[in-house]
Amino acid sequence: MTQEEFEAKVMEIRNRALSKDLTPEEENNYTESLFESIKHINEYGQEVWYARELQLALEYKRWDKFLNVIDKAKEACSNSSNNPSDHFSQVGKMVSIGSGADRKLIDYELSRYACYLIVQNGDPNKKVIALGQTYLAIKTRQQELLENYEELSDDQKRLSIRQEMKDHNKSLADAAHNAGVIEPIDYAIFQNKGYQGLYGGLSRKEIHARKKLKKNQDILDYMGHEELAANLFRATQTEAKLRRDHVTGKESANQTHYEVGKKVRQTIADLGGTMPENLPTPEKSIKQLEREQQKKVSSKDS
Repeated sequence: MTQEEFEAKVMEIRNRALSKDLTPEEENNYTESLFESIKHINEYGQEVWYARELQLALEYKRWDKFLNVIDKAKEACSNSSNNPSDHFSQVGKMVSIGSGADRKLIDYELSRYACYLIVQNGDPNKKVIALGQTYLAIKTRQQELLENYEELSDDQKRLSIRQEMKDHNKSLADAAHNAGVIEPIDYAIFQNKGYQGLYGGLSRKEIHARKKLKKNQDILDYMGHEELAANLFRATQTEAKLRRDHVTGKESANQTHYEVGKKVRQTIADLGGTMPENLPTPEKSIKQLEREQQKKVSSKDS
């Protein structure tokens, strides 16, 4: 993506979101779109951000001004007993300056924690900074939870796995698209096949009915951590098989998803586990837990 394309993308997201008063959910969707759209995956499979791109997203026109914020963030990183070099890695970027000449610009490769510290030390008068502070605080906390999974409560495990599901469903959608599942209706059928394999023939609609959910409630938001983990395994293994076997065609992709779901179900049976459709439905949805977590973060920062 060129610098011009990147700027246009960020401006389109920003203008669409900030052209009206946002509800809390819309604000979260906006900040997620903004920050996740500039995320990169490096050669080690780690998610990273680049300071030059973050500068633009956070509406800093001058690099020297933004560099001051980075310096404050690095100091905060050090003060919290973390090594800044683990989160702020200086890199060079070649840019064209016309007439066939290039110039090397200083840039930083940033971890999610580094982005969090930068936003925390940014100008709070900027709306994008104010929105980003809560969003990145929650995301950073989720990452910490993932790294200490065994010590988590059931609700914390649900939040962690549900976030992984969101991330992996994007990768699954991409793999399915590459296999020929293009239209939304085709992707809905593809997803349904995975559920039917894992849930002994039950469709998404039937699972929804068994959980006694309202029409607008997502079944993934009303699963315990064990049920979510089974679905996460289904999603990750289906994506891997679609790519590994170079599956092509909607019918083949659907069958692949069904067979993987069925295999995960058989594994649960072999281990003496409870079938996913027989696991209890939690009283609180993932959205309720996220709101509670956001309130805790907000009260802690105030």
